[in-house]
Amino acid sequence: MEIPFYDLGKLHKGMRGELETAFQRVIDSGVYVLGNEVEAFEAEFADYCGVKHCIGVGSGLSALHLTLVALGIGRGDEVIVPAHTFIATWLAVSETGAKPVPVEPDAATYNINPHLIEDAITPRTKAIIPVHLYGQPADMDAISLLARQHGLKVIEDAAQAHGARYKGKRTGGLADAAGFSFYPGKNLGALGDGGAVTTQDDTLADRVRHLRNYGSRKKYHHEIRGHNSRLDELQAALLRVKLKHLERWQARRLAISRVYVQGLKASPLVLPEVLSSAEPSWHLFVVCCHQRDQFRKKLEVDGIQTAVHYPKPPHLQPAYRGAVPEGFPVTEAIHKTVVSLPMGPAMDDQQAERVVQSCLNALD
Repeated sequence: MEIPFYDLGKLHKGMRGELETAFQRVIDSGVYVLGNEVEAFEAEFADYCGVKHCIGVGSGLSALHLTLVALGIGRGDEVIVPAHTFIATWLAVSETGAKPVPVEPDAATYNINPHLIEDAITPRTKAIIPVHLYGQPADMDAISLLARQHGLKVIEDAAQAHGARYKGKRTGGLADAAGFSFYPGKNLGALGDGGAVTTQDDTLADRVRHLRNYGSRKKYHHEIRGHNSRLDELQAALLRVKLKHLERWQARRLAISRVYVQGLKASPLVLPEVLSSAEPSWHLFVVCCHQRDQFRKKLEVDGIQTAVHYPKPPHLQPAYRGAVPEGFPVTEAIHKTVVSLPMGPAMDDQQAERVVQSCLNALD
């Protein structure tokens, strides 16, 4: 029995009729950009996150970038980011002309270490972007306290954390704003690219809405220099269908994570630690293995597909060579050992137990 890393085909097969109905509804409407589907999805996702505003945009990267621009962050400014994250977090800062300032993660949770943030703050620092990496909420109380003390904005990178909770409150409503991605493999994924900004701030929401649409409130009237980054009407319709299933899918991911923890807790693998205040979305189940290549090869032979998130950190990518100081040993150690096990709502307990057994066999 082969087990794929994430079986999108199986997931969509079970809801094909709903997706086709939504697709046909958009086709028949004759409206394909910023119509009723986007407006409805924005209202539904805002309600889901417990916030006043959701603004659909073209991608998760755009969500972070437009939020930074809307906050007036640009050339000469600095924004604190995790050293351990997908490069999009850094790119969003760079696109404004500001400088990403990386901070090492907590080795146990993989998220930015709040105890190291203060040393990275300078007079040029304007914001902090904590990433809820792999679906585990960052330590938002500690980060928010620091931000208040220094007059900084906080923007959640919630691209992997749809539905995760911190102290009972959903991600997307834990800071000044949040950026979500709806890339197909996310917990709430479109059938293409998409993203959203969520916020309680009326002024910020209004500015992001204009920025995503050429800086325009009214067609052919451009008050500010904007961008073209709008959530597609078709993707919004498909996301509305999938949003109705998200809580059930989250429960399935949680069940799989429990099988993994129970079955692997006595193994040599380093399992993810969860903050007592957090309820992860389990976008990814990431373990550390010091013989990673050998371990993955054995799993592959046994029909278990794995992935590495991520093989090389942003500061070692050619795109940022020389742009930031080197020397992030915790980040580099994580990137050399992390392995993502199969995870997704299309998996059942039997498949999860099969992954556990294969891991144990590979470690003998």
